[in-house]
Amino acid sequence: MKKTIITISITIFIGLIITIIYNQNPIDITPPHLTQKNQQEEYNNQEQPQPEDLQPVNTNQVSYTLQNDELNITYNNGNDWINVPVLKDALFAGAYSGNEQELIDDSYVLTENRAAFLYQGAGVQVKYSLDQGETWQDSTVAESFPAMRFRKLDFVNDQFGYVIISGDKTMSSEYSVAYLTHDGGQTWEKTADSGILRLIADGGFVDEKTGFLSYGIINPDRPDLYVTQDGGKTWSQTMFNIPSKYYQVFVQAETPVKEGDHLAVLLNQGPNGDYQGGKVKGKFISEDNGKSWEFSTEVEPHETEQG
Repeated sequence: MKKTIITISITIFIGLIITIIYNQNPIDITPPHLTQKNQQEEYNNQEQPQPEDLQPVNTNQVSYTLQNDELNITYNNGNDWINVPVLKDALFAGAYSGNEQELIDDSYVLTENRAAFLYQGAGVQVKYSLDQGETWQDSTVAESFPAMRFRKLDFVNDQFGYVIISGDKTMSSEYSVAYLTHDGGQTWEKTADSGILRLIADGGFVDEKTGFLSYGIINPDRPDLYVTQDGGKTWSQTMFNIPSKYYQVFVQAETPVKEGDHLAVLLNQGPNGDYQGGKVKGKFISEDNGKSWEFSTEVEPHETEQG
């Protein structure tokens, strides 16, 4: 009898211990599908990061933003926005390591009548719209191209435009080439190689026949400007008559422009210039459509336009 009482007592004691443990650590027997549903509801109830309110990069009526890692454009100071269907990374692809909060200078055209953005994917393309972003097209500039360093896109008129790009850069040399369009950017044709492997500094066309490529960005000691007068079929080096006072002072040519009945170009002092603070430029004039250039005047830093 005594043994029976002891056995019953032990059994009751063990049962109490199990009850206490169960109440302190209840076993979760919620079915898996309900557990996943509850976890999803908890995730949905958590505050998710909200995209930034879009702000134009400048005060222009026609502008853009790269906020939220995408390209959006506006035609009314940011009151309305239009998404550009191009990956942000493609806009900076290639040998570029600068600021990605703003588009690369000269790599795009954004006006009331045209939005065009140069980018690199499998090759080099232009994403463009001629109806303020209602529809978008892609045109191929080059089917394949090494990682771009220098890139420039511009239109001289509604139909004629150009792209100048460089790639395959080593320490002091690279490949560079210009492409032209005569149908508003739908198709592009490659111009002849200039044969110059120096790093390109600038370039551009002033009309369908006349274009320029300016070389030398590492310690230039003289302007190295090449001209075509046959739409890129041939290129030849231009000649500068530089007064002795400015020899090895004005050393790098910017892109020439039309000015009345002649052409004008600014020569800057390159990256190491120190003449009057290093910002003064020399203005040169050409009367033979860019073959030769004569000194005209000094241009102060605040004079942003040639002429």
